[in-house]
Amino acid sequence: MSQALRRPETLLPLTALGITVIAFALIPTYTDSDISAFDVYNTFQIFARLGPIALALGLTMIAGEFDLSVVGTYALGGMLTVQAGQENFAYGLLAAVGAGAVIGLVQGCVIAGLKLPSMPVTLATYIALLGLTSALSGGLTKTYSNVSVTLWVDQTVLTYFSPRSLITLGLFGIAAVVLTYTRWGRELRAIGGDRRASRVAGVRVGRLVVGTFVASGVLSALGGSLLSFSLGSANPDPGVQPLIVATAAALLGGVSLAGGRGNTLGLLGGILAVALLAEIVTVAALPLYVTQLFYAGLLGTIVVIDAPDLHSALIRQRARLRFESARPSRAGTPPHRQI
Repeated sequence: MSQALRRPETLLPLTALGITVIAFALIPTYTDSDISAFDVYNTFQIFARLGPIALALGLTMIAGEFDLSVVGTYALGGMLTVQAGQENFAYGLLAAVGAGAVIGLVQGCVIAGLKLPSMPVTLATYIALLGLTSALSGGLTKTYSNVSVTLWVDQTVLTYFSPRSLITLGLFGIAAVVLTYTRWGRELRAIGGDRRASRVAGVRVGRLVVGTFVASGVLSALGGSLLSFSLGSANPDPGVQPLIVATAAALLGGVSLAGGRGNTLGLLGGILAVALLAEIVTVAALPLYVTQLFYAGLLGTIVVIDAPDLHSALIRQRARLRFESARPSRAGTPPHRQI
């Protein structure tokens, strides 16, 4: 196995996606259900629903931050889309994306300017956004009446896709190009790995953090907007399930909790594995708690594996074993002559 394949950002998503693909293909052997083209289509629909949040959260994690507000921005984006886009979907889409950019800008400026930890700041934003969304809707689910848009975003394209899933794939493609071929991508990993060294090297850490949170806000709001178009409605409180699934997908995608590690293709593999798992549960008619228990066990396992102290201990143990194996045995060395 090459060194690149041994890296967590490559090994984890490849392993997770491979296992779920095999489990998906073997559904007819352990259930009475057969796999159809619709099951593959529905897997990509689940991916389209959760992909923007996972990508938004993964970008902030690579930078060494954690944006808990993604679900609040997701809910607000969907509600603004429904309320502002009844006559013209573009107005609703622009309202959602604009709100997401403003939310990310404010959060990024507060976190970078005051050098505050991101989790409490984004948690407060998450709670505030849920309250704002509920106030805008009166605590009720709002209906989107533009049926033509609802039908368009979920129409079948090339048997397995829809415009919504293709748009989500496009977002991952854009992020992959930016992270791989631009200075922003290299510096994003640098500040996640060692922020102090990045400042010494001349990286504008504050601007990068602000830009990352703006991207997170735009992606989250856009995801909520596309979901509202698809469902024909907006829910003021989507719950914490999207955040849990997005976190699991990011960790499965090889993103480190400590920051500085991860790539877009790994995130894509992680969210596709999660989407396949959700479809397996649906097709096999398994109880919902099976999925919840799996996510809990998965998150716990990955957190333990990703623990820095455990990595250091394993490295020390490997070095000690190599030293012991390389050192000549005392029994095989000739005794020293005495003068």
